[in-house]
Amino acid sequence: MSDESGESNVLRSKRDATRYQILVQIAERQPAVSQQEVAEAIGITSQAVSDYLQDLIKQGFVRKHGRGRYEVTKEGVDWLISHTSRLEEYVTHVSEEVIGQVEIETAIATGDIEEGQPVSLSMHDGTLQATPGTAGSATAVAVTDADAGTDVGVTDFEGVLDYELGDVTIVSLPRVDNGGSRAVDTDRVANLAADHDLLAVGGTEALAAARAADTDPDLRFGTAEAVREAATRGLDVLLLTVETDLAGHTDRLREDNVSYEIVDAAE
Repeated sequence: MSDESGESNVLRSKRDATRYQILVQIAERQPAVSQQEVAEAIGITSQAVSDYLQDLIKQGFVRKHGRGRYEVTKEGVDWLISHTSRLEEYVTHVSEEVIGQVEIETAIATGDIEEGQPVSLSMHDGTLQATPGTAGSATAVAVTDADAGTDVGVTDFEGVLDYELGDVTIVSLPRVDNGGSRAVDTDRVANLAADHDLLAVGGTEALAAARAADTDPDLRFGTAEAVREAATRGLDVLLLTVETDLAGHTDRLREDNVSYEIVDAAE
């Protein structure tokens, strides 16, 4: 049942969305309203319009003055205003917070940049960087001022960002009741960590293994999303994870076509 107080969102209910459209059509055409014209305007049958009209009349949103003559009541107008306000809030959210975030990326300025200045883009240490000028394979336009070393907003992207995806090396650790970190060759872990850009650990056993190898994790909570993000930004990642969480990592990496290998670090 729809929420007559206006708390429901017409985008969540097909019934409310249709009622909203019918009320708008009646308000535009009243008092002489052709059900066939309303049906054609919103893409439903005339019989469906008739059924909705009967419901709207019962709800007190529409008043009938005779054959083909209808009027939206004050209650109907209030209902329209409430839902229109919610739609406007949603559209504002999408345009400012969703689309805006998609169209504008954040980079680190390698030099002083002024708003409106063309920049070239590159990936360094997993971070998008913007350099004044258009010498790179990918370019954009700055939307903010920035001093060297600070964040800058960029948009109007052209070209292809030229960098290679990182690789992920996974060390699967047994649960504590099967040996945990005690079953790991700590020298092997230390050597592997030294060969990678980033060390991620998932699970307490993995944290204990990293500490036993005298290494500091870069990612204390090495979730599948965090590891994937690092690799797609060009970083080689060493992941220590409990064996029960292994499938979650490998499934996500395969989905995003990130290269990985599983190595044995047992003593």
